[in-house]
Amino acid sequence: MTDSDRDPKKVIADAINFIKQERELYGDFSMDPENKVSPQDKSTPSHASPSPNSVVTEPSVQETSSGQNTQHDEEFTSQEGLFNKDQSNDVYYHIDKCDSLEELKALCEKADVLRTDLEETQLVFGVGNPTADLMIIGEAPGAEEDKQGEPFVGKAGQLLNKILDAINFKREDVYIANILKHRPPNNRNPKPEERERSLPFLLRQIDLIEPKLILAVGKVAAQTLLDNNLSLTKMRGQFHDFRGKYELLATYHPAALLRHPKWKRPTWEDVQLLRKRYDELGGQP
Repeated sequence: MTDSDRDPKKVIADAINFIKQERELYGDFSMDPENKVSPQDKSTPSHASPSPNSVVTEPSVQETSSGQNTQHDEEFTSQEGLFNKDQSNDVYYHIDKCDSLEELKALCEKADVLRTDLEETQLVFGVGNPTADLMIIGEAPGAEEDKQGEPFVGKAGQLLNKILDAINFKREDVYIANILKHRPPNNRNPKPEERERSLPFLLRQIDLIEPKLILAVGKVAAQTLLDNNLSLTKMRGQFHDFRGKYELLATYHPAALLRHPKWKRPTWEDVQLLRKRYDELGGQP
């Protein structure tokens, strides 16, 4: 049936019902073309409540009467530094960017985090073959090491040279470093916080050298590298996996051997084990 065939009364009744529904939804309206709404009348008064069908939008920063950010803007601004923080002044940020021992040493020279509470100490970075297959790591520099800027040059260093010579190594064949790169006062053991601050620099130093084997001399050095609190007796005599890249052997510190000669025998056993493994891995020379 077409619109022309419909009952006129039915058409009028439908139209009236439609108008009533529209008035209930949107309120009264005028068809008078002269009844224009001014721009000012279009805006909702500040005291008026929006109709159920109106769309409410959040005011922009410019629309707020105080000229300040909204709560969301303030939250974003407060956290913006997490994404845009300039890390160029953070010394740890630059460690992995060092592609050579020379670059790492230059970074260590200006890294105050490496210093102990003993003033005016000299950096003791490390010494030896930069491509060594054996790296020896001690605890911290002593007075003579601080004076010369080189690890293991005092009486303990002289004993270390004899130990190396006994297993057919020369000092220049290996690379020698310490957990700490500055001397602590009175040759005390490194504090936990000092070890924690220094370790990232040492780990990068190890990765730049890429030794096949690491000999940790002394309990502090072994505990720091293996991240445990075991006694040296329990750690020595076996090779430990170190970071999935290296093999690590722990033994007594040469300074401890000077005080306790009874530990020379187990140390001799350890370094013989070290030499054997070194040859098995094809270390040079």
